[in-house]
Amino acid sequence: MEHTKAYQEFKKNGNTKFVRYSEGAEMYHMSVSKFMQMAKDAKAVYKLGQLVLVNLKIFDEYIETFHIVDDEFYK
Repeated sequence: MEHTKAYQEFKKNGNTKFVRYSEGAEMYHMSVSKFMQMAKDAKAVYKLGQLVLVNLKIFDEYIETFHIVDDEFYK
């Protein structure tokens, strides 16, 4: 799989704040539709005319709410 330029830049310096749906899905190793839904649920979506961007800081904070502690995992 060939990575996008934005993905390569993110991995290189780790300070990318906004990505498009396809780039974010690639970064988080999930489908575009799953990334879109999670970004919307996290309220991390910014729409600028036709351009839609996802704020990764907000998205990461949302992802952390799903953290499973070992005791919870086995219930």
